Amino acid sequence: MADDDEIAAARAKMIQKRFGGQSVSTGGKGSVRRKKKVASRSSAAQSDVKLSAALKKLGATNIPGIEEVNFFKEDGKVIHFVNPKVQASIAANTYIISGPSETKPLQELLPSIVSQLGMDNLSQLQNISPSGHTSATIVEEEEEDDDVPDLVEGNFEEVSEEK
Repeated sequence: MADDDEIAAARAKMIQKRFGGQSVSTGGKGSVRRKKKVASRSSAAQSDVKLSAALKKLGATNIPGIEEVNFFKEDGKVIHFVNPKVQASIAANTYIISGPSETKPLQELLPSIVSQLGMDNLSQLQNISPSGHTSATIVEEEEEDDDVPDLVEGNFEEVSEEK
């Protein structure tokens, strides 16, 4: 019977030691080796790393000195960047514009943005403006800046001598 009591005590001691008993041994013979704790990165940081690696593969270089960038959308709104970071890869025909942006209506940026407007934007501006006079004068100014002569069929020297 003494053997049964000793065996039961040994079993209880073994169970206590193996499954979270009072023992606080963190090292020594028979302990499990602790692996290095890896800090997980956020998905935003991870995507930034992937993006910069892709840009490095493209050979994108920074373009300094750009104060503003405007993207004109078809619905008449403008995505406006102030002091953006602009990178370009000419070989890949790729331009990267990053930084804080605002989406604004075309009328809000109008006085300073006239030189950047194309013909599509000018026609949108004519439709938007209630009076129509301001956009018409803008179109006339743009047409006056065009000093490219019309193409003429035939010999160019004869046409130039006539005038």
